[in-house]
Amino acid sequence: MNKAILIGNLTRDPEQRMTNGGVAVCTFSIAVQRRFANQQGERQADFFNIVTWRALAENCGKYLRKGSKVGVSGPIQNRSYEAQDGTKRYVTEIIAEEVEFLDRAPQTGGSDYRSSEPRSAAPRQQMHAVPFGEESAFGDAVEDDMLPF
Repeated sequence: MNKAILIGNLTRDPEQRMTNGGVAVCTFSIAVQRRFANQQGERQADFFNIVTWRALAENCGKYLRKGSKVGVSGPIQNRSYEAQDGTKRYVTEIIAEEVEFLDRAPQTGGSDYRSSEPRSAAPRQQMHAVPFGEESAFGDAVEDDMLPF
């Protein structure tokens, strides 16, 4: 069994792009606070890279921003690639099957969001581990023949 369930806040705005075949992919990272404080009384955080695909990726790119609180569930994927300098790099990511938007909509008359659509994630999608290209830790060069779906 391989499933992670995390609640945290985005550390930066999500990065959304399309594969050569027009499949949406969105990447972001979240900070998840540890349950207990350390000896100095500070609560530390762990940081996780998240990858979403298709309609879920489009919704995440459209509605999430740095600081947004989300719940994420999906399998953990490890992969490696060769960097431009020839070194082998290793990456661990959560391939999100579900993303719950946990921020409340503004209570004032204005809207901080880009659309009047409800802030809910796309229907649950089954995702699989996907090998990526060599461009970055999130793999900017994703080829369609590498997609398992």
